[in-house]
Amino acid sequence: MKRREFLTLVGVASALPLAARAQQVKRMPRIGLLLPPPRNLEVDSFLKGLSDLGWVNGANIHVEYRDAGGDDARLPALANELVALDVDVLVTATYPGILAAHNATAKIPTVMIVGPDLVTIGLAASMAHPGGNITGQTFFLTELAAKRLEILAGLAPSTRRVGVLMQRGNPLNNATMSTMRNAAQALKMELLPIEVDVPGDLESALSLVGSNPMDGLVITDANAFVTNTSMVAAIVDKCRVPSVAAPIVASRGAALMGYGVDFTAMFRHAAVFVDKVLKGANPAEIPIEQPTQFKTVINHKTAKALGVEIPPSLLVRADDVIE
Repeated sequence: MKRREFLTLVGVASALPLAARAQQVKRMPRIGLLLPPPRNLEVDSFLKGLSDLGWVNGANIHVEYRDAGGDDARLPALANELVALDVDVLVTATYPGILAAHNATAKIPTVMIVGPDLVTIGLAASMAHPGGNITGQTFFLTELAAKRLEILAGLAPSTRRVGVLMQRGNPLNNATMSTMRNAAQALKMELLPIEVDVPGDLESALSLVGSNPMDGLVITDANAFVTNTSMVAAIVDKCRVPSVAAPIVASRGAALMGYGVDFTAMFRHAAVFVDKVLKGANPAEIPIEQPTQFKTVINHKTAKALGVEIPPSLLVRADDVIE
């Protein structure tokens, strides 16, 4: 064999393994994180959950983050943007977020961090076997609103007219009011639905609540209220009545008492679903989960300002007491 032919064969032989290895190199998995509010501590909890499972952003995964800045109308475009990037998993939260993800793709595995009952809204066949590309965590949104009404009765037994703060246009408002009316009837309370535009004019919202006398207020779990606590605080201050909201709202000083799920914990646990998908699990067969632990927060400072005496039975149940 001539020297030139030998060198050519050696060159081809050495190049083949390199080419084969290049074909075997897999790109870093990409997670599309789509959220209605701006980045917050809950996002860090999600990333920490991934890290605990061995997925480190920038090392062996890449997280493409998009937020709507509190404007749900931006979610569909952002969802389409993430789908166009061909992410491996789409992760989102809230009813508007999951609806935007559903409309953007029926193929990319989607994990709902927290949101409505997927079976009830027709996006899953069952809790145990979702059957589509969406799985994740739901929570008892309408039932929690009714439970807050009962808590309000315990805080202020003389309460008879209760305002229910809701985000205008939220598709779950009717179901929430229906569940709350059943509880209100048993408690001999009258409900006053108050729908405010978010984002919108705070002065208009304050005028609306100010023109409707009430002696108690229940704040629903609309994403706008959970994330925009400064607006809720202004409304609560305007009403000057005992109020019950999500725990995170009370812990930030925007309500007298908070009762509900721990959103931070749910963000962290969402990483478990992403881990399963990245390891090859089919979202159609990953059961949808519901939280089993609930959190109670009491804002003692607000109670003192309102002249409300917190019953000892509620104090001993509190996970956090804000002084």
